[in-house]
Amino acid sequence: MTEQTSMRAFARSISFFNNQKTEIKNIKLTTEILCGLTVSLALVPEAIAFAFVAGVAPLVGLYAAFIVGLITAVFGGRPGMISGATGALAVVMVSLVASHGVEYLFASVVLMGLLQLFAGVLKLGKFIRMVPHPVMLGFVNGLAVVIFLSQLEQFKFPNVDGTHVWMSGTTLYLTLALVFGTMLIIWLMSKISKAIPPPLVAIGIITGIVILFDLAVPRVSDLASVAGSFPKFHIPLIPITFEAFMVILPYSLILAMIGLIESLLTLNLVGEMTGRKGGASQECLAQGAANTITGFFGGMGGCAMIGQSRKNINSGGRTRISGISAAIFLLIFILYGSKLIEQIPLAVLVGVMFMVVIGTFAWNSLRLLFIVPRADALVILLVTFVTVMEDLAIAVIVGVIVSALVYAWNAASRIHATARPSITEIGALVYEIEGPLFFGSATSFMELFEPKKDPDIVILDFKKSRVVDQSALQAIEAVAEKYQKLQKRVMLRHLSSDCHRLLNKSGQLTVKQNDDPDYELAVDYDIQLGRFSSSH
Repeated sequence: MTEQTSMRAFARSISFFNNQKTEIKNIKLTTEILCGLTVSLALVPEAIAFAFVAGVAPLVGLYAAFIVGLITAVFGGRPGMISGATGALAVVMVSLVASHGVEYLFASVVLMGLLQLFAGVLKLGKFIRMVPHPVMLGFVNGLAVVIFLSQLEQFKFPNVDGTHVWMSGTTLYLTLALVFGTMLIIWLMSKISKAIPPPLVAIGIITGIVILFDLAVPRVSDLASVAGSFPKFHIPLIPITFEAFMVILPYSLILAMIGLIESLLTLNLVGEMTGRKGGASQECLAQGAANTITGFFGGMGGCAMIGQSRKNINSGGRTRISGISAAIFLLIFILYGSKLIEQIPLAVLVGVMFMVVIGTFAWNSLRLLFIVPRADALVILLVTFVTVMEDLAIAVIVGVIVSALVYAWNAASRIHATARPSITEIGALVYEIEGPLFFGSATSFMELFEPKKDPDIVILDFKKSRVVDQSALQAIEAVAEKYQKLQKRVMLRHLSSDCHRLLNKSGQLTVKQNDDPDYELAVDYDIQLGRFSSSH
């Protein structure tokens, strides 16, 4: 009996642990689906708002949010990322729609997707690693400010003449109370439990209060109706001519670039939050496929959304299920749930996005501004400012250019030389060059030497340096020419194999390969004689 009792207890223990594993899996699946529901609720007003910015019907934005969100959730480079219609793309589209109509927009979105597919095939996404960390901080801060400013539009009422005026009186105070109430609920729920995403709890409670007491505050229905049918295949109706192609090409290039930059930066940010790396080329392909298909189904195109992605990750969404759920819920809202969604007060969605702003802004960067080098602090502020005033693509490009110039300046200042008598060549002087020799340091390099004072034989030792580009070769030639005019000899020592290839390609100097590949024997190249001579 004792043995049988022990076996039953053991079996019950195994069953208990199996049930616990199943329950954990179910909780995780439930969390992913609830995260998708939370994101989809916030996507509705954003998609409608961005559609208005672009000058198209609300369903054009909703279709883009559904199609782009679904395809990138399934095939994207990072699980948990959310994509959809974005303001960064909408502001570019508005002039095209105003001048040529929505059909040209659909065509430009198709071409945008093809360009992104091309970038993915060429694996251009890997170059996002060239974006310095200060640029990333500026991008995140600027985007947080943009999200915050975009939510302020919800505090305006539309007039009959199409203009908007700020809320006032009881409506303003009530809206602010609902916004702060939403933020408070999210903060409290994040401290208590995350089994149900805190934003979803806040949306449910505040919406229930508004409906129960019939509070007179703006709701989603005040923006536009979200009711519609399933997206239908539609070939953009534009002339198949070279002129039409040249109209959409500039817009498609800008849209593709902005979309990829924002998506890849979001990819990196989500990667830091989840501890995952890679997937840049896969994300380019997914974004390209999503936008190509969206253009054929009446959508305005889209890209990754850092605010929604961050909200999804913070709420517990870690797999592709959350992104897929968000897209499916969005379609359900369009087809069947429009009446319910339209009752959600805009204030609760503003509160959710304000919490996203607080979580997105890199608050530690304010402290870093007084710690990091001034150039990095300048880049952070510059990228933040340009992101707010212009757009993300321009901000990132400006940040990378400024960072590259700062690096080039700093690298150029590191070139110097130490002069000492040669041990192997009697009467010769050796200049030990240190630091990279490239276009930025070429002028400083040429100022290191004193041809008139130096002996008849001068050896330039590059063991601690590297010859990088054509400007470096020209600088070496210029130095050699100065010595040659004084009937003095210049020899080059310790050139690496890649320097040899560069010198051979230049056609200026004839250098044999691998004169000293392992630096075991110093072999000098005589610039005047055009040959190598042993220094031992």
